[in-house]
Amino acid sequence: MTVLRGTYVTLRPATDDDVPALAAIRRTPEVRAWWRAAEDMDAEVSRDLADPDTRTLAVEYEGRTVGAIQWAAEQDPDYRHAGIDVYLAPAVHGKGLGTDAVRTLAAHLVDEEGHHRLTIDPAADNTAAIRAYIKVGFRPVGVLRRYERGDDGTFHDGLLMDLLAEELIR
Repeated sequence: MTVLRGTYVTLRPATDDDVPALAAIRRTPEVRAWWRAAEDMDAEVSRDLADPDTRTLAVEYEGRTVGAIQWAAEQDPDYRHAGIDVYLAPAVHGKGLGTDAVRTLAAHLVDEEGHHRLTIDPAADNTAAIRAYIKVGFRPVGVLRRYERGDDGTFHDGLLMDLLAEELIR
């Protein structure tokens, strides 16, 4: 995959060299609240990078790795679409980088990969993420009740959002 350039961020294929930075970001309380923590976060991030069904891109801002954005595709032609996940270091939250990263990847998935529909599924109470995704054109589809287990062992709701290619806000 080629390097993708947004207004603020650069997205490039993540490598093993990114594992320490990405694991450190995933360990922060602000990110850990939305992305489950693993006992060995370096190993967890390494597994993410090695997953043949998911493409993980490092998010770079001002020359440093500040997060990751992943995508995976459903290949059945009758249901073909792509799903996105993203996390960023707390130090860059609120700067529009998440919106820029999602918009940049969404444009690539529509224009270059030929997807007509994209999905994303933040925690239902992750209002900052939901606002960022709406700015790209994602719309709420519905609440996924008791969708994901949190670090405390209880399940919390997720919000399924999707975007049709013609709804992408560029």
